[in-house]
Amino acid sequence: MGTKTVDETGADTGAEARNDDESVKGTDVTKEDAAREETATPAGDSVETDGADASDEAAEFDEEFPPATAKATPGVGQGAAGIVSVVLGLVSLTGGWVGTVASAREEITGQLEMQAATNATVATQLQAVYGDAWQASALWGGIFALVGLIVGVAVLVRPAFGDPDQVQAPWIKSVAWAGVSVGFIGLVLAALKYSDLLLALPKT
Repeated sequence: MGTKTVDETGADTGAEARNDDESVKGTDVTKEDAAREETATPAGDSVETDGADASDEAAEFDEEFPPATAKATPGVGQGAAGIVSVVLGLVSLTGGWVGTVASAREEITGQLEMQAATNATVATQLQAVYGDAWQASALWGGIFALVGLIVGVAVLVRPAFGDPDQVQAPWIKSVAWAGVSVGFIGLVLAALKYSDLLLALPKT
């Protein structure tokens, strides 16, 4: 009976020892997991920081060296200037309100001069009433044509003074050439009208 009591006591003591060992091991495992988590957290932060730094460096690189497609996009100002050149050339051919007003003013001025004059010849009257008005209209048409011609030429030569990597769109060149052509024609016609080589006054 005494031996049995000793065995049971020893068994109980061994079981308690094993439980204590397991609890100690569990505590050690928990401490090791916590240490690994604390160690892993700064590493994750460093990875995120490195990713943010890489993104910032990429953004700065893109700002300093923009893509080729962005450089190849022409400015809208050149296209607008080309269209303005064409419009000015058309105004020089068809006549604008500025030329009409200037012509009417010269006609009124000539009529007033003829009323004050007593011995004016027919040629003088035609020149004062109609000739000066015709020349005023031709002068303003030539001014519009010259401005349109200059604007068109400026659009064509603009790439030579800008970014060499920037490509001018073909339609901008076409519109600019149209403006130059129409402006040149208007300028020639204005010069012919002003010098009485085209549709001159009737001879008296």
